[in-house]
Amino acid sequence: MEETLRPLDVLNSAKGTRVMVDLKNGKQLVGTLLAFDIHINIVLDDAEEIIENETKRKLGKIFVRGDTIISIAVK
Repeated sequence: MEETLRPLDVLNSAKGTRVMVDLKNGKQLVGTLLAFDIHINIVLDDAEEIIENETKRKLGKIFVRGDTIISIAVK
């Protein structure tokens, strides 16, 4: 039988890798996933704000509230 992964298991395996985060305000963030909690609040390092597939700002280390996130994709 194939192992079933839970959402937090997937996030845990993505720690230390680059992820793309889609936000409710239409923006995207790309950065290295450092930490998260059960509310999907996340900490990204070397984060960049992406608008219309173009880097707009380099943000460095940031905290993102889980209630603003639509999706997280491992790059």
